[in-house]
Amino acid sequence: MSESQQAEVVTEDAQGEHTVEVNALLPHDIDRVWHVLTTNDGAEAFLGEGARLGSKGETWHAADGSHGVWRSYHPLEQVRVSWHATADAPRSLVDLHLAPQGDHTAVSVRHERIQGDAAALSDRWRTALARIDALAED
Repeated sequence: MSESQQAEVVTEDAQGEHTVEVNALLPHDIDRVWHVLTTNDGAEAFLGEGARLGSKGETWHAADGSHGVWRSYHPLEQVRVSWHATADAPRSLVDLHLAPQGDHTAVSVRHERIQGDAAALSDRWRTALARIDALAED
């Protein structure tokens, strides 16, 4: 893995729902990171084993039971998906944002409306950013 820098924030609102935000500065230009995210390998790195890239409105499923819908793409800027941890879990939202930082890329994953284990999801998104970083090295 390259020398990426990561940080995270976990907050809770008045209804007891959590928001997790994990940020990383990846040592790859934004074109390279975006290219990785727009492949099946990149979708799997982001969402988990078995997830496949889809068009807006298409569903995605990972081997661990998490699933959702591809909500939006903004090239070189953002990917948004809905997220269900299991078949019966409530919907939450995951936004992945990109911003150029010279020849590096700032990447932010923000997961909102979490009713489950926020710490586990924070770990999941840190690991996802490390996988995206590793793919961008290839």
